[in-house]
Amino acid sequence: MLFDTHCHLMDEQFVDDLDDVLSRARQEGVTRIVIPAVDVPTAHRAIAIAEANPGVYAAVGVHPEAAKDVPAEDFAEVERLAQHPKVVAIGEIGLDYYWDAAPRPEQQSVMRRQVEIAKRVQLPIIVHNRESTADIVELLKDSGASQVRGVMHCFSETLDVAKECMELGFYISFGGPVTFKKADDVREVAANIPADRLLVETDSPYLTPHPFRGKRNEPARVRLVAEKLAEIRGVSLSELAAQTTSNALELFTKVQRDE
Repeated sequence: MLFDTHCHLMDEQFVDDLDDVLSRARQEGVTRIVIPAVDVPTAHRAIAIAEANPGVYAAVGVHPEAAKDVPAEDFAEVERLAQHPKVVAIGEIGLDYYWDAAPRPEQQSVMRRQVEIAKRVQLPIIVHNRESTADIVELLKDSGASQVRGVMHCFSETLDVAKECMELGFYISFGGPVTFKKADDVREVAANIPADRLLVETDSPYLTPHPFRGKRNEPARVRLVAEKLAEIRGVSLSELAAQTTSNALELFTKVQRDE
């Protein structure tokens, strides 16, 4: 059993063949998927897909690339949607200093407000970090994010950064880049994450694992991520799958265990 903890099935790239995508995922042993939103409209789409498909869940939140001029009613709507039985996290939230689509203080404010929402509704957070590591770690510490915990999605930082995040109760998730030929640094970190803090994801339709780079990613390919992680950690695929699924269930407590 595999658990794709981060897959944007609400993306327009899946409009025409979503049923086939989900069927292929099931054929590869993917039994559970979390769809993180990037804004309020995609949150509604993610929930609709989750409602229609067993084993599929949603996260709701405003991504840093959508953090410019967020109206107050959007935060209220995120909090309202968080009450839905198939919403298991607040996300995808965080900071992105690569695109800088919103001023950095504004990104930080939007993230802080959503951490506060997570604390009120008692859901974990899904954290996006791109070229903003120092500020992300500081914000997680001083916002009290350890009260709800969460996942550092598509992790690509150092082991020391991972340790700081794990000290706050966060899980470390790896996706397609761990399979890339020149990603030795990522693999070295992944080999040293404690087994009980490790998660797998695809970030579909992005970051397609080797040997399918350049093609649309989809949740079935989380198996390739898991196979690579099992290889570098010296365990079987079945052991890696069981451990990462157990970890995801411990984090996303609203996910049904009997599906």
